[in-house]
Amino acid sequence: MESFKTIAIFNYDHETVILKHLLQQEAIPYFFENENTLSVIPMYSAALGGIKLKVHPNDFDQVQEILDNLKNPLKIV
Repeated sequence: MESFKTIAIFNYDHETVILKHLLQQEAIPYFFENENTLSVIPMYSAALGGIKLKVHPNDFDQVQEILDNLKNPLKIV
């Protein structure tokens, strides 16, 4: 996990729930730094720099696509 790099930062634990599901569906290895601490004490978010999504650099493009799709939930079909 030492080679994993931060690709996104979230302020609150609830912002990561759907993303976790999508990453697991795609079988992309990941972890959220500070997740446990901020789930107990959310006020520490600014002090700890938020919840950091860390993935392997080889998966950056695929994860970025997932993140972009989450930011654009309303698509005209």
